[in-house]
Formats: sequence, structure tokens, C-alpha cells
Amino acid sequence: MTKHVSNTSMLPPSNVAFILDPTKPVLSHGRDMLAETSIERHTHPRGQLLWAEQGVLRVSGDDAVWVVPSTHAIWIPGNISHQVSSETHTKIRNIYIDPSYIVRKKDKNTVMVVMSSLMQEIILRLTDDTKILAESNTKRLGLVAIDELEELESSNLYIHSGQDPRLQRLVSHIVQHSQDTFSLTELSTLVGASVRTIERLFKAETGMTFRQWRSRFKLMNALSQLSEGKSSTAVAHHLGYKSVSSFINTFKSEFGCTPQQYVVRR
Repeated sequence: MTKHVSNTSMLPPSNVAFILDPTKPVLSHGRDMLAETSIERHTHPRGQLLWAEQGVLRVSGDDAVWVVPSTHAIWIPGNISHQVSSETHTKIRNIYIDPSYIVRKKDKNTVMVVMSSLMQEIILRLTDDTKILAESNTKRLGLVAIDELEELESSNLYIHSGQDPRLQRLVSHIVQHSQDTFSLTELSTLVGASVRTIERLFKAETGMTFRQWRSRFKLMNALSQLSEGKSSTAVAHHLGYKSVSSFINTFKSEFGCTPQQYVVRR
């Protein structure tokens, strides 16, 4: 059932994620998140396929961050800590799988997957509160979803966020306020560390300098905007690049193709 929520900074996770019942292999839940809202960091026993029918999600795990457009979804195994945020109005559609069912054995941790048309339609049917399904139909449809989830292609588009609490707080702030242009000095002050310490942590725990990390995070946001149909020019200006050619060159060096080639491939 879809739940419309108020514009608060932090929202609780869905109750159905905590229900253990092998006779109900798949439970579903949908909600609309208004701009600048987040679901508090949490874990739950059921595995979760998190998908935005509309909008872009930012998902933070223990040591990684994903920017997830509607062409993709996030598979989160049971008992894995995560936080979800949205910069714009977003329609979230979830399915939760009982731990008695083995799903994606090769993926022990959170992974982004490419959504298929079949999976999209299954989730839309399961989360449509205008069409009440019989329990037997819900179970059969849920089992089809489990089979389809196994076949979805994985994507390695993520960025490390490190393990140090100060670094994670800084990364969390950037993820939840992706349009802010705070300097590293300002961000370091926010988390109670020196610039030198944060620079060292970025290099040691993400393998990148702060500048490199922020550049890749901007490019991940570019992927989501391109997937929504925005032009390279519009995305470049939105992300603050000095020129479209600079954006295209940076994108190509990072992902091995131009923005429009990426769109065609997707």
C-alpha cells in the first residue's frame, strides 16, 4: 500500500521489512518521499529490492554510496545497514523477501542492478493499492519476482565511503546535500576533524583524494540525470562544470564513453 509522507528530514523504515513468515515469500511497500527527505539508517531481516519508479535515490551502505536512477534498483540483503535519501520528489517501490528464500548467492553485500521491464511491472502490480490481489496470487507473483531478481544484471557504479566515523559523517552530509558547494575546510569543521585528517582518510579509505571523490560523485549524479532524459548541456550546467566539453571529457575518462553513448547503451 502506498503511504504518502510529510516533508520531514528523517523517516522510519517500513514495518513489513521486519515480518518473518516463509508462507509470504515477498511483501511489498510503496511510499512517496518529498524532496530533501531521508529514511533513517537501519537494518531488517528481509532482503530488499529498492526501486524508484520516479526520481533518483541515493543509498549509503557501511562503506559505499550508490546514486540510483529509475533504470536501476538496489538489492540489499537482510541485516545489511543502509540509509536512503532523495533530493527530489521520489516514488519508492519496494519488495521484501523472507530470509528463508535464497536470493543472489553471489551477492553477499548490497549491489545495484539493472531493472528489467518484467521486474518493473511485477513491482508496480505488487505495490498498487488500487488493485487488491488475493493472497495466493500475491505469493505466485512474488515467486516470479524472486526468479527474475536472480537474472538481473549487476552494475558496479558505486563509490567508497570509508569506515572512519568522521569520514562517513562527511560523506553522508554530501550525499544528503548534493547541491551544496561546501569547501573541504567547511566540511571538515562540520565533522570535527582537521582538513589534513580528512584528506588522509579519503586517500587511505577510498583510494581517492577528496577532489577525485567529489568529482566521481558528481559524475554518478550525472548518470541519473542522463537516464532521466536530460541533455549533456543541461547536466553539465546543473553540476557546475565550466563547459560542456569539460564535462564530456571527464565523463569519458571515468566511464569509457561519452554521456550520449552511455544513454544509448542503457
